[in-house]
Parts: sequence; C-alpha cells; structure tokens
Amino acid sequence: MTPRFFRVLAALAFSGLSLCAPFPPAQAATARIKDIVDVEGVRDNQLLGYGLVVGLNGTGDSLNNSPFTKQSLQAMLERMGVNTRGENVRTANVAAVMVTASLPAFATQGSRIDVNVAALGDADSLQGGTLLVTPLMGADGEVYAIAQGSVVINGFKAEGDAATVISGVPTTGRISSGALIEREIHFDLGAQRTLRLALRNPDLTTARRVALSINDFIGVPTAVPEDPATVRLTLPPNFNGNIVDLLTDIEQLIVDTDMTAKIVIDENSGIIVMGKDVRVSTVAVAQSNLTVTIAENPTVVQPEPLSQGVTAEEPRTTLDVATNDSNLAVVKETVTLQELVDGLNALGITPRDLIAILQAIKQTGALQADIEVM
Repeated sequence: MTPRFFRVLAALAFSGLSLCAPFPPAQAATARIKDIVDVEGVRDNQLLGYGLVVGLNGTGDSLNNSPFTKQSLQAMLERMGVNTRGENVRTANVAAVMVTASLPAFATQGSRIDVNVAALGDADSLQGGTLLVTPLMGADGEVYAIAQGSVVINGFKAEGDAATVISGVPTTGRISSGALIEREIHFDLGAQRTLRLALRNPDLTTARRVALSINDFIGVPTAVPEDPATVRLTLPPNFNGNIVDLLTDIEQLIVDTDMTAKIVIDENSGIIVMGKDVRVSTVAVAQSNLTVTIAENPTVVQPEPLSQGVTAEEPRTTLDVATNDSNLAVVKETVTLQELVDGLNALGITPRDLIAILQAIKQTGALQADIEVM
C-alpha cells in the first residue's frame, strides 16, 4: 500500500468525503430450494474397474516394464483357449487401464452411462484403442455395469527421430455411453414419509429460511431445521400425494440465502476472493515502501597508445536505496467491501500488498470476517 493511499484517506476525512459514506445495502442473494439443497437418497455412486485397451499402433505398454499388463493379457488369452504361459510375448499394442464411471441416482438396468479411461502403465497413447469388456464395481465389491467400446482421446502425440510434439493428455480418454448398467441401486423415494434436505453451503440462517418458506407454502409445520446443514421434511397427514409430489411443490420456492463473511486467499497465485458481508472496524494502518534500484553501466577502457594492450570492460554499478515512510491513516468503521475494493483498485494496490494488509488487520481483530488460506 503506497503512502499516496493514506494521504488520499486523510484528505477525504478532512474534506468530509469519508470512505464510510452511506452505501446502499447489497441485495440479498436469492435461489430456488432445488439449487441449494441435496435430497437424502438422491445421489450418484462411483464405479471403478480394471481392463485392457487393445488395437494400439505400437503405443501400448512395454510388457517387460508392466508385468500386470502381461499377466492380464495372458489370463485373457487363456480364457479364450490360447495358452501363452512361458512364451516371450512382445506386443506393444495393449495397455492396462483404469476405468471409472458415475452411476446416477435411480439409473435403471439396461441404460447406458459414460466412462473415463486412464492408462496404468507406460503406454504413450490410447489413440485408436478399444476397451475390452470390463466389469465396473461399486464400493461394496458388486458389479453394477459393464464397459466396452472405442476410446476417444482429447490429445495426441507425434514424434520423429529428433523431436516430439504432445498436445493434451493422450493417455486418458472417454467412451460415450460406453457402459451398460447391469444392477440397480434400490431406493423407494416415493414410499418415504420423512427425509432430510442437506444444504450445500451449511448456514443456520439459510436453513431456517428454507424451513419457514416450506411451512408457509404448505400451511402446516412440515419442515424443521435440525442443524446448519440439515432440514428435516415430513409428509403432512392430509397431503394429497407422496413425498415426490411434496418435493416437486417446494423445489421451486425462492429463498434468500445467507453466508458467513469470509476471505479466501491463494498466496501462490495472489488470488483474493471476498464475500459481500466482509466489514472492517476502525483501524490505523501504515506501510513503508522500500525501493532498491540497481543499475549496471559497464565502461569500456582503452589501452595506452603503443602499449600493445587490449580493450577491456570495467564494471560499474549504481546502487540506490530509497525509503518512503507513510503516516498512520485511519480506516473508519463499517467500511464496506465495495468501498474498500474500489479505493484500493483506483490506487493500483497489488494483490500481494492487499494479502499482507488483510492478514495484519485480521491479527488486530478489526477484520470482521474469516480468512481461509488455500
């Protein structure tokens, strides 16, 4: 923060144009209930499988460096009636891969889902490869889908004798609709009499507002906030429909969301994100600017006449150190985020300086917000 900033603050204070002039309050953020909560039982499930991609143009795993690929290839060939035990297999057209997918909620048997494929060994590229039948298992060890198909990659690799060009990641790919669901995860949502709504951004005020909005719409006590992240929903005795009908009725309700005042700082990249409710209490701030200037101006030195000397370069360094001490400037109470950011941006304050200033103000207890350093 430059001394000029504090002189501007002082000038504004003496002229009666304080940074704390009345500022119109920010509009509350509104959202539909369906956009801020997750319904209990309505969730995806992660699937994982191990398989082989074949048909690669010499860009597959080196079997000597990837024993798991060799063992998998031999086991697959044995199931096909081909015995390669003890033989020296040197193919480079096969790659061992991990296959991942997300099983959507209420996905039915026979429907298809997308799968992602990633090389496990030292394959150079999966371009042109085909994934063989691969069972996809859930966390319980049961098979829920079967994956197979041509792998589509987003990158490529081209190489010659003296140069190599790689774009993207050629060892990962995707198969659109590449897995067939074989087992369903049973959850009878319509038969539930009570369930929980989980707030994606837990907050006591928001949870209470969600419950009040639902109860006002239904007309009877239906929703109860249990904690900052949970609202319990109970089907009214005389409601004309099941829990699915109730969810359909309330998910379009608009709620004024709230959040904790927070500042998120990424010191590596200098990124600062501040919430709209961040406030600064009365605090005095000063920062000294130390400027060090180093200039190299080498001088060419000529030898004496008839001395048979050589022309030489003599180094010459100019070093200047300047310190600008600023006076204390008072930032008055209730300065809003808008006023603080506008003032700092207008004076060219860098994110690095702002990070140090915010952390120092937080240490004094004058910053009414949480600071989270990534």
